[in-house]
Amino acid sequence: MKGIVLAGGTGSRLWPLTHAISKQMLPVYDKPMIYYPLSVLMFSGIREILIITTEKDCPFYEKLLGDGSKLGLEISYRIQSEPKGIADAFLVGESFIDGQPVALILGDNLFYGDRLPEMLSANKGLEYGAKIYAYHVSNPSDYGVVSFSRDGVALTLEEKPLTPKSSYAVPGLYFYDSQVVEIAKHIRPSSRGELEITDVNRHYLEQKSLQVEVFGRGMAWLDTGTPDNLFRASEFVRVVEQRQGWKIACIEEVAYRVGFIDDTQLRRLGEDMAKSSYGQYLLALHERDNA
Repeated sequence: MKGIVLAGGTGSRLWPLTHAISKQMLPVYDKPMIYYPLSVLMFSGIREILIITTEKDCPFYEKLLGDGSKLGLEISYRIQSEPKGIADAFLVGESFIDGQPVALILGDNLFYGDRLPEMLSANKGLEYGAKIYAYHVSNPSDYGVVSFSRDGVALTLEEKPLTPKSSYAVPGLYFYDSQVVEIAKHIRPSSRGELEITDVNRHYLEQKSLQVEVFGRGMAWLDTGTPDNLFRASEFVRVVEQRQGWKIACIEEVAYRVGFIDDTQLRRLGEDMAKSSYGQYLLALHERDNA
């Protein structure tokens, strides 16, 4: 399975913060925002990752992440000339996907929970259909919404409905089989002029090949697309990290934990950033595991 991080757009809800820099390069407490979606794909066992961004912002991502080899990844980049909706990612990334199953994650979404790695790794074997998630929210009208029957079967999918049929939003994390590119090619732009990911998901629902798993109370899903949400996400990460002593979405640690790099490579990555608390964390992690 391959993975895509959608990190394009203008970030207009965060202006003036994003006038000069991509939203996904902004810090969420102690690391760039894009580290959070990257870590999710890595926990899913995905090594080949495409970052879709703008021409202006692409050089910054290339400088930050390079080709991914230091993390045991293969990272490549594509330019999205203008925002055309989430589902446009499959058209921009068609040659990268190359007929393989693919995971798509929005670059401003943060996921956290004790069971998250286990839940994600279960998607590695997806060969048919699609898998999405549902999360109970107080403001479902702001999101795509999924409704369920009494026995938990997904019934409907709506994009930002004025009168939602449920309080379950669909987070920005999706897993698809190889049919998704052709499906995206045949959906029509919505009234907003965008290719909606909800229309892609609805196609799978109508074909009875859509799995919907509910994130329970032990999971956290945060959208960092507004100043308030960005602040809350940073505070959430700060509190959890300082309380537990473990970092959230430390991509070097994730690469080590899932076996993409070994302990020697982890130590070298820590040494490269040894003057920072982030680098010291990696070195301490290496020391603990080799004590």
